[in-house]
Amino acid sequence: ITNEESEDEPLSREQQVDTRLSERDAAGGNGEVTEETEGDGQRDGEEAEQLDQTPVLSNKPRKKKKKRKTKKTLAGEALEDNDLEDIDSLLEKIEDTNGLSQQTQSGIIADSRPLLYVEHRNLNPENELKRYFGARAVLGDQRPRQRQRQYLCSTWLTAPKDTWPRYSKTGISMQLLDTRRGVQSFTFEHHRDYQQVQFKFLEAVESMDPNNIVLLLEVYPYHVDCLLQLSDVCRMQEDQEMARDLVERALYSLECTFHPIFSLTSGTCRLDYRRLENRAFFLALFKHLMFLEKRGCPRTALEFCKLILSLDPENDPLCMLLLIDFLSLRAKEYTFLTRMFQEWESHRNLSQLPNFAFSVPLAYFFLSQQEERPELELSQARERAARLIQLALIMFPSVLMPLLDHCSVQPDARVASHSFFGLNAQISQPPALNQLTSLYVGRTHSLWKDPAVMAWLETNVHAVLRMVDARDPLVEESELKRKMRYQSAPRNIYRHVILSEMKEAMAALPLEVTSQPVMGFDPLPPLDSIISYTRPER
Repeated sequence: ITNEESEDEPLSREQQVDTRLSERDAAGGNGEVTEETEGDGQRDGEEAEQLDQTPVLSNKPRKKKKKRKTKKTLAGEALEDNDLEDIDSLLEKIEDTNGLSQQTQSGIIADSRPLLYVEHRNLNPENELKRYFGARAVLGDQRPRQRQRQYLCSTWLTAPKDTWPRYSKTGISMQLLDTRRGVQSFTFEHHRDYQQVQFKFLEAVESMDPNNIVLLLEVYPYHVDCLLQLSDVCRMQEDQEMARDLVERALYSLECTFHPIFSLTSGTCRLDYRRLENRAFFLALFKHLMFLEKRGCPRTALEFCKLILSLDPENDPLCMLLLIDFLSLRAKEYTFLTRMFQEWESHRNLSQLPNFAFSVPLAYFFLSQQEERPELELSQARERAARLIQLALIMFPSVLMPLLDHCSVQPDARVASHSFFGLNAQISQPPALNQLTSLYVGRTHSLWKDPAVMAWLETNVHAVLRMVDARDPLVEESELKRKMRYQSAPRNIYRHVILSEMKEAMAALPLEVTSQPVMGFDPLPPLDSIISYTRPER
């Protein structure tokens, strides 16, 4: 730009006005010329300073200003939340030309955001599939479709489909309960009409005939609990497509009733799971997340997992902490997992959950394999991975053998014959711990099959055996902790196991859970439920 400008001779003010007048004359319309010259008269005072430095040919100074602006934003100044979406799209555009700067830039922005920040674009599985397979493979030869049907609202969680019945008000609304320290508490409310439908739904469930639910849905196509219950029936009958569609419809129905200031992305909006009306939203999100993970969209599933956790991070009613590490590893979001561990370990004791104890060192190991990172970072990641995996193996020795078994790996003679990792480790552990370890092994064993991971695990297993033989006091401490803790699992863990349908963990559930009927629309309701309306006596 500077070269071009230095070659051009600066124009005087009279010449500039003359050129503009002649351009206007050529375009025609004398009225416009007078307006333009009047405007120029006002602008002359402002432009006089700039004319000495820069020549004014057509719109060059304007363009220059624009370029400066974009450069500033890319330099990563303090950005407001509503600008982040624009910046992300800008960064994506320059990804091809300058991949490295894009990575560092997104890293800077990601670190300054809250941990459970949710991005709208990451809630759409099509975006993830396009990244893997390209837009043409995902969208095919679809033309941009004109919607024949007018929907009430545009939504982030799901896209409404033309095959769905026309949406009309369901009788659910959302109310703001209170605001404390920047955190807003909301609740869904059922109006009288919806309550009547809910009573009919409960009768249909008690009849044990899915056709009764189908009949009810024909009359009330957006009744949320009907959609969730029928989705479970379809899944049992292996109709995955229909099951997924019904869950999406339930999510759409609930999103259309959101309060104007309820935000999916801020991480400051709360819903109380103890309230019956709120549970459907938690469960619909969880079921949708599981379908996304099976479809091969782990990044989108992780975003939904963060969303569920942000709705009630203190109580975590669906125990998303047992799942978020697996989705982070599947989506290759290793820095998110390590950041979560660093920020939450002090007040949530994440290392006491077997899944975090093993997944965090695995994330550090994967980070240490990324050669584009500086050498200092790589060596730190290697050290942390080794230290944390050894602590995990000492704290939870019962994980190793089932994990090797699932990965079809035969342990060497020293490990197989040693009592520390032997059968005794599994028999002696409390039943609540047994559920957590079997859930972790059943869910994440596929991530450990990599030969490089197995070689790293083997060296650390031998290091742990040396510590055990040397009577390290840490080994005895860990054994005492295991016996003291994990006496009985909280109800949200049982709820998570039931919803996950992991065979290994389901088998370890205690009798008091398996002996009671579990409803798909409300599995294991909290014992301190808040009930706003009751069913009339029959």
